[in-house]
Formats: sequence, structure tokens, C-alpha cells
Amino acid sequence: MARRYVVGVGADGLGAELKNLIRDRLRDHPRVAEVVDFGVGDPSDSCEYPRVGIQVAEAVASGAIDRAVLVCGTGIGMAISANKVRGVRATVAYDPYSVERSVLSNNCQVLCLGARVVGPELAWYVVRQWLTYEFDPSSPSAHKIQLICDYEQGHLTNSGGDS
Repeated sequence: MARRYVVGVGADGLGAELKNLIRDRLRDHPRVAEVVDFGVGDPSDSCEYPRVGIQVAEAVASGAIDRAVLVCGTGIGMAISANKVRGVRATVAYDPYSVERSVLSNNCQVLCLGARVVGPELAWYVVRQWLTYEFDPSSPSAHKIQLICDYEQGHLTNSGGDS
């Protein structure tokens, strides 16, 4: 049986409606054991996207959740915010190949979507597809991910080439 994930969801006011739709559908998805909603719940909420993005990414980094879906206007701000948290790899992706490679090549735990960029059905399709992939730690990409992790930990100082 495939692994089941604890998935966090979060949004700012611009992404609240799409986040709520994804949250509700995730609850019935066979790859999802639990959904943790970090808010915001309503489009009128003025909470800034970095606050939500960082909070959710910290939950991923600590292991409290396995993966997360973040939604703002474009997805870009959420991805930038989440990527500031050590150990987290977040991406904006809408096409099948990028979604696949975000996990298989880059071990991204956070998928960011833009409510002003993608419609609800395409967003749900992308989330479902993203949940089907699992990073293989024995893949050729594992060394590259390790280089990123080493840099985050301060163990890689020569960014100009292999060490």
C-alpha cells in the first residue's frame, strides 16, 4: 500500500477559497491520512502570506506534517516564504512534468499554487498528481538534494563546484 501523508494546507486571503476547496477534497483522498488547516479560512482575512507560508513550512521541517499545499495570489510569495525555512523545498508547479520533477528530482515537500493563476479543477488535478510521487533516496538526484542540505547546514562552502 502507498504511503499516506499528513498534509498541511495554508493560504492568505487571496488563496482562502481555493485552499478550502483543496482541503475539503484532500480529506477524502486515499493518500492522505490527515489534513491540518493552518488558515486562513476567509477571503477577508488580512493575514500576510509570509506568516502562513513560514508557519506551514516550519511544521514540515519539524516533521509535524509530511507535505503541504500553500495558496496565495500567484503561489510565488508562498514558495519564497516556505523556502526560507531550513530543510524545506517548495515549488510552484502547474504542468504534469514540473509537478513530477518537483518530487522525483527535487524532493519538494511543499506545493504552492496561485488562486489568480489556476482554476480550481486544474489546481485539484495538480495536487492529486503531486501526491502520487515519492522521492527515491537512491535516485541520481539524491546527491544534488544532499548538496542543498549540506549548504543549509553550513557544511558546504564551495558553491562553485563539486566538493
